[in-house]
Amino acid sequence: MGKGGAVSEGVLKKILLSYSYVAIWIFLSFTVIVYNKYILDQKLYNWPFPISLTMIHMSFCASLATVIIKVFKLVEPVSMSRDLYLSSVVPIGALYSLSLWLSNSAYIYLSVSFIQMLKALMPVAVYSIGVLFKKESFKGDTMLNMLSISFGVAIAAYGEAKFDTWGVLLQLGAVAFEATRLVMIQILLTSKGIQLNPITSLYYIAPCCLVFLFVPWIFVEYPLLRDTSSFHFDFVIFGTNSFCAFALNLAVFLLVGKTSALTMNVAGVVKDWLLIAFSWSIIKDTVTPINLFGYGLAFLGVAYYNHSKLQALKAKEAQKKAAQVDEEEGKLLEQREGEGIGEKRDQA
Repeated sequence: MGKGGAVSEGVLKKILLSYSYVAIWIFLSFTVIVYNKYILDQKLYNWPFPISLTMIHMSFCASLATVIIKVFKLVEPVSMSRDLYLSSVVPIGALYSLSLWLSNSAYIYLSVSFIQMLKALMPVAVYSIGVLFKKESFKGDTMLNMLSISFGVAIAAYGEAKFDTWGVLLQLGAVAFEATRLVMIQILLTSKGIQLNPITSLYYIAPCCLVFLFVPWIFVEYPLLRDTSSFHFDFVIFGTNSFCAFALNLAVFLLVGKTSALTMNVAGVVKDWLLIAFSWSIIKDTVTPINLFGYGLAFLGVAYYNHSKLQALKAKEAQKKAAQVDEEEGKLLEQREGEGIGEKRDQA
């Protein structure tokens, strides 16, 4: 009884910890999205400079990561040659900067709820780009699933009360660049045995983002900021906003490291529904029945995709365990055969 009770307590503790990681990630992701919307929206804080906001985030995150690695030495940097940095990290940094720039820009034109609906296209983009770069195998049933998600998002877009073409293009561009970045991480880093945690990722990638964002910032936003003499840098607003962005990176690592990437995908769906409800009830964004119907279809498609990924992962793990068992049995058989030969020699 005591032994069984201990096992039950251990399982319960593990479940509670997993839910805690999910809750922390949802809270921080929710906070960063709403906070960015508050800063960028012309009807709220009215600071419509997405490139500048992204650069502030990257400056803060890069500085904090450098202090953690170089000053306090809490995290070991990854051994990386100059050629590897230029060929692998720099392209990923460029894609990340474009993704952040475009996604933050979309908040100026679109509601929080509609942006979350458009983000449902992320599995479609990741799978399509994965097939293009031969990291995913083309399957008819998976492509049909992708088309059902796209169809649901199209219906949600059709029902959007405040549809803005430019905002939609910005968000779709952000999804495309982010999906490409995720695939490139697999090709350029993971395949070479390089694993970056959130601190080392920010340490290496955030400076690249700053460099790539500086060029459009000089031509697009700097002239406007220079002419806006009434603007003063609010350290409380931008400091807390940047800290939330940094904490979100840590929460992603905590969630994926302690549970799985699939858990994060499922948690993302829960977060999206919460954001849609918040956007409708608190921010008073218009959410139409057609919006919800279309997103509901997309949600079912994403749920099926996650389920398929889970089944494939279980099958892969089962196959791996079976291979290990076969290998152990083979070694045991060889050992017994060796012992048998030894015994015969002794008898001779």
